[in-house]
Amino acid sequence: MSAATYYGTGRRKSSVARVYLVPGKGRISVNKRDADEYFGTDTLKRVILQPLELTSMAGRFDILVNVRGGGVTGQAGAIRHGISRALIEADADFRLGLKNAGCLTRDPRMKERKKYGLKGARRAPQFSKR
Repeated sequence: MSAATYYGTGRRKSSVARVYLVPGKGRISVNKRDADEYFGTDTLKRVILQPLELTSMAGRFDILVNVRGGGVTGQAGAIRHGISRALIEADADFRLGLKNAGCLTRDPRMKERKKYGLKGARRAPQFSKR
């Protein structure tokens, strides 16, 4: 990859996204598929494009993403986090705007583990008096 390539790792829940920003026309490729094909809903596409719109960089970079783990919503959040980190690597002045919008905060929420003696993380066996 060329010297003008910027990289950012994004994480959310159990999803990890490796994001590369390459100067281009604004194409987004997720796991070697078009983003419109990969994410069915417009909401998830808007989540991905949020950092680019905040920094007015939409259409200037081609975005190559490798993402694995979790579901589509977690993956979209991980991609957003990775794009934000890569944009900061491209220009450090974007940091304040992205931080205020919450794009740089790693969402720490994870699935709670199942505990012994219970049927799930918190669900107890049904109580019977007799």
